[in-house]
Amino acid sequence: MSDELVFMMGQFAAKFPTDRLYAKNHMWAQPRTVDGVAGFDFGFSAYAVRLLQDVYFLEWSVDAGTPLREKQTLGNIESKKAESELYAPLTGRLTEFNSVLLKDPTPINVDAYGEGRLFHMTGDGSNLLTPEQYQDHLAAAWKIAERTIKGQMND
Repeated sequence: MSDELVFMMGQFAAKFPTDRLYAKNHMWAQPRTVDGVAGFDFGFSAYAVRLLQDVYFLEWSVDAGTPLREKQTLGNIESKKAESELYAPLTGRLTEFNSVLLKDPTPINVDAYGEGRLFHMTGDGSNLLTPEQYQDHLAAAWKIAERTIKGQMND
């Protein structure tokens, strides 16, 4: 990946490709047409993977074909650092899941921008961020995350 931006999370460099868009919930979005219908593949950004650390469980609470509203719950994820609900990054229709991840979510940890792809959705991507806009969003989000991490270390 030669075209990428880097965001420093303390000592860790979170790299993210510039050939895709990003959602504020720390998912990447790459345009892909399925059966003649334009949409986006989504997966976790390196920032999200770093905060989650070692995803070991993933489940979906909706079925493929389900119409979704932005921020609607899609499923749940568990990792070494967190248990969290997953939310739709845009309003549209979820068309397919990466079913391999249900049996073994390891690709999320080791190939977030490839085999770690989560799902495909159709919908209006106008709320998605350019890589540069996402980098600005990360700067604001990191300040909050850093305070949280430091608070956990002092518990």
